[in-house]
Amino acid sequence: MTDTMKALAKTKPGVGLELIDAPIPVAGAEDVLIRVKRTAVCGTDIHIWNWDEWSRKNVPVPMITGHEFSGEIVAIGKDVDRPLKIGARVSAEGHVIDLNSEAARAGHFHLDPHTRGIGVNRQGAFAEFVVAPAFNVIELPDDVPWEIGSILDPFGNAVHTAQQFDLLGEDVLVTGAGPIGMMAAAVARHAGARTVVLTDINDFRLELAQKVAPGVRTVNTTREDLKDVMHELGLKVGFDVALEMSGSPIAFRQCVDTLIMGGGMAMLGIPSKPMETDWGAIILKALTIKGVYGREMFTTWRKMLGLLKAGLDLTPLITHQMSYERFEEGFEAMRSGQSGKVVLNWDKAA
Repeated sequence: MTDTMKALAKTKPGVGLELIDAPIPVAGAEDVLIRVKRTAVCGTDIHIWNWDEWSRKNVPVPMITGHEFSGEIVAIGKDVDRPLKIGARVSAEGHVIDLNSEAARAGHFHLDPHTRGIGVNRQGAFAEFVVAPAFNVIELPDDVPWEIGSILDPFGNAVHTAQQFDLLGEDVLVTGAGPIGMMAAAVARHAGARTVVLTDINDFRLELAQKVAPGVRTVNTTREDLKDVMHELGLKVGFDVALEMSGSPIAFRQCVDTLIMGGGMAMLGIPSKPMETDWGAIILKALTIKGVYGREMFTTWRKMLGLLKAGLDLTPLITHQMSYERFEEGFEAMRSGQSGKVVLNWDKAA
């Protein structure tokens, strides 16, 4: 092993990332060093690439980005007491928490207010090697390919959002057919929802969603009226549950307008700016709205691996695979909206 590795980093303020030579990180006493096999490009990575207002406020420079990954353990810190082994196939929870916080001590790890993000404000996984706390490491079953292992982080977002309400036998609206929205629709179908409707304005992604979540009714809201679709499906009152994955104020209003009295909405999509809300409609319909952040550690991980074992197939979602050296092509595909998940291969032989 040499002393340096290839990595994608934000080396200075501005648009884009650079492929650099960086020192191979050293695992601390309670960490593991992971040789990265695959990484996936996330919406957060696009924000960092674009160097938008959020990134300028939250991402210190220089920073190796990337947090969706799979790989194998090559070194284990001296104080690690988990039964992890060299060569183990793993992914990792990207939210690094303070185990001494009140939330963590109460067992609510995902609610720790001091959470730091791999690839956001802690050196990340767009690299040949990454360090992660042993606490965060998730061992991958042998039948989970490297590519699927690299998209478990966003799959966890979808599963966590879908966990907020009982979906069995319910009519479910999913707004936003990005990769996480597609996965949420697939989870809802797998969880036994009676009807799942997925809305967006991007035809490419709505067509892809038919492969990722067979049986879902997709709706391009620029051409079809959602109320007409509801009539077509026999939904006389409304949807029982809405999963808002887009951050669009228009989609939020659609959820409020089409939910039944007493319905529930789980919100993962983050609006780009504050939005006006008709709180009177929400109150008078007695709606329950839950904000969703990340994954529930580590219940969500157990559930998502269980869903994969039960036959939920995420393979169609991966539309682009390429060597990390072609990262600019991968980011352009994601930025265009004409892709599902983009996976970068970090194997030397690729």
